[in-house]
Amino acid sequence: MTNAPEETRPRRADRAVPPRHGRRKRHWGIVLPAVAGVLTMAVLLSGGYAAYAYNRLASSVTKVDAIGSAPAAEDDVDGRAMNILLVGDDHRPDNATPEQLAELSTESDGGATNTDTMIVLHIAADGRSATMISFPRDSYVDIPGVGKGKLNSAFHYGTLDGGGDSGGAKKLIATIQDLSGLTIDHYVRVSLLGFYEIVKQLGPVNVCLNQAAKDSYSGVDLPAGVSELDAKQALSFVRQRHGLPNGDLDRQVRQQYFLSQEARKILSAGTLLNPVKTTKIIDAIGDSVETDQGLDLLSLARQMSNLRPSNIKSATIPILGTPTVYPNGYALSVVEVDTVGMPAFVQGLVGEAPAYTEAKAADPASVSVTVSNGSGVTGAAAAASEVLTARGFQVATPGSSDTTATTMVQYPVGQEAQAKAVAAVVPGAVPVQSTTVQGVTLVLGTDGKTPTASAAAQPEAPAQPSEQASEEAEAPQSSEAAEPSPSSTAVHEYGQEGVCIN
Repeated sequence: MTNAPEETRPRRADRAVPPRHGRRKRHWGIVLPAVAGVLTMAVLLSGGYAAYAYNRLASSVTKVDAIGSAPAAEDDVDGRAMNILLVGDDHRPDNATPEQLAELSTESDGGATNTDTMIVLHIAADGRSATMISFPRDSYVDIPGVGKGKLNSAFHYGTLDGGGDSGGAKKLIATIQDLSGLTIDHYVRVSLLGFYEIVKQLGPVNVCLNQAAKDSYSGVDLPAGVSELDAKQALSFVRQRHGLPNGDLDRQVRQQYFLSQEARKILSAGTLLNPVKTTKIIDAIGDSVETDQGLDLLSLARQMSNLRPSNIKSATIPILGTPTVYPNGYALSVVEVDTVGMPAFVQGLVGEAPAYTEAKAADPASVSVTVSNGSGVTGAAAAASEVLTARGFQVATPGSSDTTATTMVQYPVGQEAQAKAVAAVVPGAVPVQSTTVQGVTLVLGTDGKTPTASAAAQPEAPAQPSEQASEEAEAPQSSEAAEPSPSSTAVHEYGQEGVCIN
């Protein structure tokens, strides 16, 4: 039985879809967010047990050489903020007993190494806020040195040829850095059994559902309203994808919500002021968590000492849909990432560059701009170019772009004033600093945002629009333009008290 990533294996003749990760049981996959361990470590180390907790953890946490080469300093989009890649895999330790596996509603995994949960915990430089950025495991991405594949296979490829856990971590980190533009500073990994043990020691966690949930695959069986989850129920809750409208994407909402509510539990006085519970939590983390060699737990604790649950937000990278692709002639369902819109998404989390914020918009006559069509609407770039020309900009020949949901004004360093002038006439466009453009570029997205004519140029009673203009005006309402779901990139505050989810 193979441990190769799903996309490298042909379909079997005896069933429509091969077992995920080389197993017949649990083809729905397992998710293991490592946020639990990170938040717990940070909070415990910032409390009264700091010295005791540090010494106990330092002697038990597994260290691995995970951090490879970082992007150039000028490409680091978030400065002094910290990004920790949190990896949850469905690997069961070799010494897991049959009783433990039964408690987890699973069986031996045959040594699979794919990663089912990947979350970047983005911690602001002042430590007062954090965002959990989820990366869907089925994201179809470029894996360095490999080619196209699902994101959850990157770790596996890195382990080949003697790479081991270190090689797997480096390959996954390189893939996520290339995809997002974020520099990964640290790495934390936890297994199926590890997640269960950590949650078990933390004690019951309350969740609230707008409607009842029942799924025989994950084992979840919860009523509408508030439920108190033990460790086994929590594991079922974050694993569920069957019975949810958007499958794995909705499962990420489950993960984000649960971890935000768990943060409230960790930060409660009842948890932190109980020395017996604290010791058990520390031991569970130490036995379950793997980190990079450079992660200083005390420094992490200091940076997160002012973090509150209400300031922990959740987001998922932008996607365009869940198409079926055919690598090597075999059907494969994937998540299509909005790679063009990724810089705008990341900037929405880390904030605009100070140089852009401080810049004063240049005179349009001094600004050269190129329009690139990523909207999927024929003629959109030409129409936008005409409007910009009428408003006094120097406009180059329009071009095309891969489809993106977000209209952006991309600009290289040093052209902030020019970019601000263009953004001023395209309401809702996101200005994004980019190293991939030579000059200011307006990228049109499926959100329908486009340059507006000057007030003086708009007649009191508009004449009958041309056929092309009419199509342009109707484009935002078309089903094709509206396909990317805004909810896939929305930032949520699941840590607030009384929040319920579907």
